[in-house]
Amino acid sequence: MNPKLSLAIGIVCISFSPIFVKLADASPIICAFYRIFFAWICLLPYCLYKGNLKMQRKDLVLALVGGLVFASDIAVWNLSLKIISATVSTLLANLAPVWVGLLSYLLFKKRSGGLFWIGTFIAIAGMVVLVGVSNLIHLKLNIGIVYAVAASLLYSIYILITKDILKRISTIPFMFYNMLAAGVFLLILSMVLGNDLFHYNLKTWGSLAAMGIICQLTGWITINYAISHLESTKVAITLLSQTVVTCLLAMFILNESLELKEIIGSVVVLAGIAITFLKPKTGIA
Repeated sequence: MNPKLSLAIGIVCISFSPIFVKLADASPIICAFYRIFFAWICLLPYCLYKGNLKMQRKDLVLALVGGLVFASDIAVWNLSLKIISATVSTLLANLAPVWVGLLSYLLFKKRSGGLFWIGTFIAIAGMVVLVGVSNLIHLKLNIGIVYAVAASLLYSIYILITKDILKRISTIPFMFYNMLAAGVFLLILSMVLGNDLFHYNLKTWGSLAAMGIICQLTGWITINYAISHLESTKVAITLLSQTVVTCLLAMFILNESLELKEIIGSVVVLAGIAITFLKPKTGIA
């Protein structure tokens, strides 16, 4: 497949994830579990047929630990989606690149360059507009916004844990073990919380299955394929269009609408995140 077409398909697929979570009459944790479960079950026959699941112990541990973090990420993000609009939640969840840069600097002393810090400042300014200055001053934060920001932080940790593993192993074995760990964790969490695993209507089952097959499996296989063929910076910036696609889908399917401050704040945040991906032509310290 043409890598650009593959990327476009992947973006559309993952953009449906917030919509399916909103449509499903199930708890956020159940939505997260079945997103992983249906994707893993579809991947299992291929992996067994190919038999290419062997990897070094270090890579296996990273894949499994990454799966636990990823499971936590989508669970927290789903909590956000059940409270605030799909557009705002998706936008804030895309703050992960900002956290990656900040954590890389704090933990590994990796310098990110001037453009990263400019973009980070703009993204934070957009968040202030989005949340509202008075709400920040009085610490009146919508819990849905807090969950979405927490999800972006968790995803940044997931990126830092797994960023080098795909250079050593292929995508499919990684996804197999990664989703296995995520699925088991979410299943145990669902049982501990007493969530119903089976008694749902047809619309909910359709949403849960679509989440796994369309968003998790098809979406990320096509995106990973594009990443392996295209410049990573361009792919990362293009992935920000997920927020725009989700916004359009939410308007037509969920009848969602945004306030003026949310529109302005969203545009500013997206611009800031995009700038953090840019590489200066000349060294900007």
